[in-house]
Amino acid sequence: MPDLTFKDRISLYNLLGVAVLILGVFSAIYITVAVTINFDINEELKREVNVHREKSTKINGKITLVHKEEWQQSEHNTIDMNPVYIQIFNNNGESIDKSPNLGAKSLILDLSSQDEKFSDSHLNSVPIRQIQINLEEDGQKFGYTVIAMSVNPQYRILSSLIYILVITYFFSLLFLFFLTRFIAGRSIRPALSIMETTKNITANNLKARITLPANKDELYTLSQNINELLNRIENAVNREKQFTTDASHELRTPLAIIQTTLEILIRRPRSLEEYEEKINSCIEEVNRIEHTITQLMMLARFEESDSNFMLQPLNIRNTIENAIQRNKDKIESKFITIEVSCEENILVFSHESMLSIMIGNILSNAVKYSHQSGTVNILVKTDDNNIICVVSDKGIGIHSNNMDKIFDQFYRSEPGEHQHIKGTGLGLSIVKKITQLLNIQIDIESIKGKGTRIILKIPRA
Repeated sequence: MPDLTFKDRISLYNLLGVAVLILGVFSAIYITVAVTINFDINEELKREVNVHREKSTKINGKITLVHKEEWQQSEHNTIDMNPVYIQIFNNNGESIDKSPNLGAKSLILDLSSQDEKFSDSHLNSVPIRQIQINLEEDGQKFGYTVIAMSVNPQYRILSSLIYILVITYFFSLLFLFFLTRFIAGRSIRPALSIMETTKNITANNLKARITLPANKDELYTLSQNINELLNRIENAVNREKQFTTDASHELRTPLAIIQTTLEILIRRPRSLEEYEEKINSCIEEVNRIEHTITQLMMLARFEESDSNFMLQPLNIRNTIENAIQRNKDKIESKFITIEVSCEENILVFSHESMLSIMIGNILSNAVKYSHQSGTVNILVKTDDNNIICVVSDKGIGIHSNNMDKIFDQFYRSEPGEHQHIKGTGLGLSIVKKITQLLNIQIDIESIKGKGTRIILKIPRA
C-alpha cells in the first residue's frame, strides 16, 4: 500500500468509521422493513385462515365448501391482483378442491407438518407463502386446507430497498471521502503553514514566525509553542553572537598590550627591574582578561536564565558584610571608609548568590570611582513591602548626558578622562539583569564631580 498523506489518512480512517456506522444503520432499516413486511404477510394469512376455517365441511363422507360461490371472488380467480390460493386435501393427501386461480398447479401439502405453520415456496416461478390447517369435525380430523398468498410484491419491495441501500451506501461513502478530504485539507492548513515556515528557518534566518490560526485549538497551541521555541532559539543564537563579538572586542586590547610588551622585552637585554615591571604588566592584563571572561560568562548565564529561582529569606546585613569582605583589597588600597547603617535582622526575600553578586558589583563600582581616602555609605531601611538599600559615594559622578547608557554592556562613562581606572563596563549590566530576574527596582542618581547614589528596593521577607 503506497504511503498516504496525512489528509488522506484522516479521510480514510473517518471513512472506515462512517462506513461501519452507515452499514449498521442501513442493515437496521432493511431488517426492520423485512420483519414488518413478513409480519404483515403472516397476519394476512392468519386472517384468511380465520375466514376459511369454517367454510370447509364434510357432507356424506365428502369434503366440500359450504359456499360454492366462494370461488367466484376475484382473489380466487386471478393471479395478478393480490391472489389468494386455496386447496383442500383429504386425510390421504389427495386434492379434493381448489381455487380456480391455481389452474393445473397444486399447492404443496406436508402431511408431517405442524398445524398453522408458515412455509415459503414458488408457484409458476412466483414466490408464495402458505399455511396449512387441519379440517376437523367433532374433534376428528377429516382433511387439510392449504392457503397461500403471493409475496411477489413484497419481495420486489425488499429487493428494491436493498438495491437502493447498496447504491446509496457506496455513493455516500464516495461523497463522504471527498468531503472529509476537503474538510481535512482545510483543517490541516495551519499545519502546512507550520511546515512551510520551518523550511524557511535557518541559522541565518530566525526571524520567520508561524501565523497563528484563527481558531484557538490544538494547532493554535502548537503554533504558539513553536513560535516561543523559535524566540528562545533566536535569543540564544543572538546571545552567542553577542558573546563572541563582545569577547573578541574586549580581549583584543589586553592581548595587544601583552604582545607589544613581550615584543619590547625581546628586542634587547634589560635589567631585572625592567623585566619584572613588564612581566607584572602582562600579569595584570592576563588578570583583566580573566575578569572580563568571568563577567561575560556570568552575564550570558543570567541572560539564559528565567524567573524560576529558589528564593528564600536572607539577612541583608550578612550579604553586605560579605560584599565588603570580597572587596577588602580594593577598599584598603584606596583607604576608603565604608559606613554601614543597617539593623541586625532585616530579612529580604531573594536569591542568595545573585543578590550577593549585585551588591558586590555596586560596592565595587562605588569604591573604584571614589576619590582616594573617600567614603562609601550603605544605608538600609524598610517600608511597607520592600527593603530599601542605598549605596552612595562622593566620587567622580556621571554626566547627566550619559545616564541612559550606564546599563549598556561595555559602556564606561568618559573613559578618556579616567584612564587610570580599569574596568570592563559589564558590572552595571550584570546588576541590571539581576534586578530584572529578582524583581528588584533600581534607581541611580548622580551628579558629575559630586558622586553617585544607587537605590535598591528589594522585596522583604
